[in-house]
Amino acid sequence: MTAESPRPIGVAVLGMGNVGAEVVRILTENADDLRSRVGAPVELRGVSVRDLSRPRSGVPSALLTDDPAALVARDDVDIVVELIGGIEPPRTLIRTALQSGKSVVTANKALMAVHSGELSDAAATSNVDLYFEAAVAGAIPVIRPLTQSLAGDRVTRVAGIVNGTTNFILSEMDETGADYADVLAEAGRLGYAEADPTADVEGHDAAAKAAILASIAFHSRVTASDVYCEGISSITSDDLAAAKKFDCTVKLLAICERIEADGVEKISARVYPALIPFEHPLATVNGAFNAVVVEAENAGRLMFYGQGAGGAPTASAVLGDLVMAARNRVYSGRGPLESTYASLPIAPIDDVPTRYYVSMQVADKPGVLEQVAAEFAKRDVSIAAVRQEGAGENARLIVVTHRASDRDQSETVAAIEKMDSVIKVSSVLRLEGTND
Repeated sequence: MTAESPRPIGVAVLGMGNVGAEVVRILTENADDLRSRVGAPVELRGVSVRDLSRPRSGVPSALLTDDPAALVARDDVDIVVELIGGIEPPRTLIRTALQSGKSVVTANKALMAVHSGELSDAAATSNVDLYFEAAVAGAIPVIRPLTQSLAGDRVTRVAGIVNGTTNFILSEMDETGADYADVLAEAGRLGYAEADPTADVEGHDAAAKAAILASIAFHSRVTASDVYCEGISSITSDDLAAAKKFDCTVKLLAICERIEADGVEKISARVYPALIPFEHPLATVNGAFNAVVVEAENAGRLMFYGQGAGGAPTASAVLGDLVMAARNRVYSGRGPLESTYASLPIAPIDDVPTRYYVSMQVADKPGVLEQVAAEFAKRDVSIAAVRQEGAGENARLIVVTHRASDRDQSETVAAIEKMDSVIKVSSVLRLEGTND
């Protein structure tokens, strides 16, 4: 007498772009391996696409549909993989799936950065899984280590390079000395930048990922609107050249950390271009690669590095979630619930202590440095280093400060801009990755 064969796990894939096509390919090609890992067959029930007239290699036409809602509603679908992107219709489709008792895997960072609370509640109510490892840093495992491996530790800081487009642009500018506009155009030609790169270069993509990381790391709900955000469009080749003289490079960083403000523990979540020293592990992350550094009280510093985007790498993360969700269906388990017990408040950027790099074009005459230094001193902002370059109309003064509140630093820069001896404040960047 043989044991009864386990019931197959039915999967619906919503969206067949670069990532969706790779997910379907892996599901098909690795069916036997996936069955062994899950404990039951994992069967593709259907794939929703926008245009049924387009040929889709490797997918039988009978599996294609342009009605995602009907696909989600099918009784033989146990897990929905959402790869459409954007807020709607994914929000409605995912919520419907969860409320119907189906587990969901998504790579949708924009949605999870805004509506993770609502969707997590729906998953908890129905006792099903909601996984989203692929929403942050592509193939790099970050979400699962935070929710599981470090569940017994206290995470104090998460910082990283989580957008490949901006990292490619800054790396190329640093290596070649080319201007921002030229490298952005090259990124588009190579496929690293979208036709409309605004979400990437203005930091919105990284901010969505920062919201997700902060929510998980600090057991509090953080949305994209809570994240302070600056992009890289104002960065010049001169900034990168000047950074080298201070043994630094410039990276777009997503930083989430616990800080104390007014005697209260708060969350700081922010995205901006910043100088980081050459010896910092993130300084060597170049091209379209991503990296995230997690700091915890007992585990210390951990770094996760790899390809942060692309069809196959992101599909790898999606399949990892899919296997976990499928196993839970087979063995009547479920993954970790959303944890928001801490409910820490969000610190405004003014309260965040940072260091500053300020580059200014100044009048070439005696006493300018003393006047500039006096403005910093008025607000108790300590100067760590000063560099003077050029002469005449090309005279430039660069000031690097010690750590002070962002409010005091910003007020100092605003006062300097009004000085008669300062022709122009050409660049203001923060400096991260030091203990000063």
